[in-house]
Amino acid sequence: MKDKFFLVITTTIAAILISNFSFKKFEKQSFSTRPVQDTVKVDSIAIDSLLIEGDFTYKLYKKKAHASYYAKKFHGKRTASGARFDNNKLTAAHRKFAFGTILRITNERNGKHVIVTVTDRGPFVRGREIDLSRRAFMQITSNKGGGETSVTIEVMKKK
Repeated sequence: MKDKFFLVITTTIAAILISNFSFKKFEKQSFSTRPVQDTVKVDSIAIDSLLIEGDFTYKLYKKKAHASYYAKKFHGKRTASGARFDNNKLTAAHRKFAFGTILRITNERNGKHVIVTVTDRGPFVRGREIDLSRRAFMQITSNKGGGETSVTIEVMKKK
C-alpha cells in the first residue's frame, strides 16, 4: 500500500515539474506570451448570429487595398493578440485596427466578400494593407494560384 502511495506522489510531482519546465522553455522561445494592451474584447455573440440579426452596417475604410495571405509556416504560432494563429479560421492582420474588429473584405475583381476578425498586426511588407488567413483569401479569390489581390476593406459598425 505504501509503495502505491509513494508511486502516485512521485509521478504527480514529476508531472508537475515536467509541465513547468516545458512551459518555461516555451516562454523563452516565444517573442511575447502576453496579449497586447489594445486588445478589444469581442462580444460573446458569435459573428454568425450577428449576420442573422442584421443590426449592423459597414463603413468604407479603403478601396484598392493590396491583400495577401499568411504563409503556412505561421500556422500554430502566436499572434500579436496572444491567440494562436489558425489558417483555417476567418482572421486577418492589420497595422491599425484594434484586435477583435470585424471587417468585410471584398475582392474588387469578382465581387466575392468574406467577413474576418482582426487578430494580428501586419503585414510588414511595403505596399500591402492586409493579410488574410488562407481560408479567407481562398474564399474571395478566383485565381487559387495567386497570392495577392486588390480588395475593398469595410469596418462593421453596430446601428
